[in-house]
Amino acid sequence: MSSAPSRGLIGVEATDPAEPAVLVVSAPVTFADVPLLCERLRALYGGGVEEVVCDLAALTRADLAAVEAVARLRLTARRAGGRLRVRNAGAGVAALLELAGLGLD
Repeated sequence: MSSAPSRGLIGVEATDPAEPAVLVVSAPVTFADVPLLCERLRALYGGGVEEVVCDLAALTRADLAAVEAVARLRLTARRAGGRLRVRNAGAGVAALLELAGLGLD
């Protein structure tokens, strides 16, 4: 039995071992998606990854769920002793993250 992929969840891009892992957040992201995002990030760090790039290109709507997701992902990374960089945030998402004190890097 197969199921459709959930909205707002992530995929992990295969990367060169010398490059950081890439966590792709698909849209729309909801508050209910945040625990799974953090679980996936913890699994990456638990697997030996030291740096993760969080790709927000799909998030075209700037809202509090996006801010919550980035805030919790940064906290999860800090607690795991890893590094998290955010890339490809649209102008609205980037402005809201900056306003919330969660700048892109």
